[in-house]
Amino acid sequence: MGMTMLTILSLLISTTLGEFTSDNANLRLRLPGETLCSQLIEPAGYPCTEHTIQTKDGYLLALQRVSSRNGNIRLQRGPPVLLQHGLFMAGDAWFLDSPEQSLGYILADQGFDVWVGNVRGTFWSYGHVSLSEKEKEFWDWSWQELALYDLSEMIHHIYSKTNSKTLVVGHSQGTIMSLAALTQPNIVEMVEAAALLCPISYLEHISAPLVLRMVGLHLDQMVLAIGIHELNFRSKVLINLLDSICDGHVECDDFLTSMTGQNCCLNNSRVDKFLEYEPHPSSAKNLRHLFQMIRQGTFSQYDYGIFKNLKLYGRVKPPAFDLSQIPKSLPLWMGYGGYDALADVTDVKHTLKELQTKPELLYLENYGHLDFLMSVHGREDVFNHMIRFFRSLGKSST
Repeated sequence: MGMTMLTILSLLISTTLGEFTSDNANLRLRLPGETLCSQLIEPAGYPCTEHTIQTKDGYLLALQRVSSRNGNIRLQRGPPVLLQHGLFMAGDAWFLDSPEQSLGYILADQGFDVWVGNVRGTFWSYGHVSLSEKEKEFWDWSWQELALYDLSEMIHHIYSKTNSKTLVVGHSQGTIMSLAALTQPNIVEMVEAAALLCPISYLEHISAPLVLRMVGLHLDQMVLAIGIHELNFRSKVLINLLDSICDGHVECDDFLTSMTGQNCCLNNSRVDKFLEYEPHPSSAKNLRHLFQMIRQGTFSQYDYGIFKNLKLYGRVKPPAFDLSQIPKSLPLWMGYGGYDALADVTDVKHTLKELQTKPELLYLENYGHLDFLMSVHGREDVFNHMIRFFRSLGKSST
């Protein structure tokens, strides 16, 4: 362990911040006019419009609005549904299969008014009103801001455009954001219902081998201490870093399995397509916040340490997001799997215990973390159940 720690430290130290931020060999740089609509959704034959929204702290996010192949956006009458992606992903995650198999396309064809979220720092979003992505301040956020600023602003924008409460669908980190946001009265009042795939609020029983190794090595603290604020797994630095973490300790040949656990129902072409678009960047501070949850068994705001906590929160420990604050009247649906090494069944049960509301549950024993997004049987196993839940709400068209 000591040697690995030294190897990683020397690798990090030998990489100055300047080298890190200018390492563009593997990075995808978005060209002017290159949007999620133009690159992925419109070529599949779906009408798609781009919206740019600004968060209260100045980030410019991309939202796409998608409607059925046989419809016109302006004639779209179904209820609005917001798709919120997971960690190191973006809105493209909902469209990586055929139109018959991708949730984004399926919902559009079923007549829903589909809105696609992309959080700050991802490839499809538009930066910040004043900060450059090369500045460390640009990356000074965790999922707390993604919940209270990004998701909040998306929901507000959809509400203002459609004059209708939104259905929210989240996967993985998108469920962390959703559960945190839904504890806030000013956000939840604009939400009709939520469907959560691989719901996470607690991470105490996570079992993904590569993640546990990173936590054990205190990678989050090392990376921040050395001055790396953007986590981009397409950069040489992080690719080399992963190599040294895996070396002889974790079986990383199957990168997705070592990160998420076993998945039952992915095929190779799906995985190839997935890796063509993912991973997207996130912040080192976000990773640190997630690792705090794993170490401390909490679902709380970011822990800055005693002194800064006192200054910011007026208390020694950061305040928890209280799941019992999610209104009992809010309909919830959750899909979770027996082989998910990130959203562990024990932690899902912990989440359920704290909620006042009784969600409708879909448990699939053989499903892993990515199966809920990309299983070859996803439509029959997962998405049809979710759509039935939405239809059962009896929501009239707006």
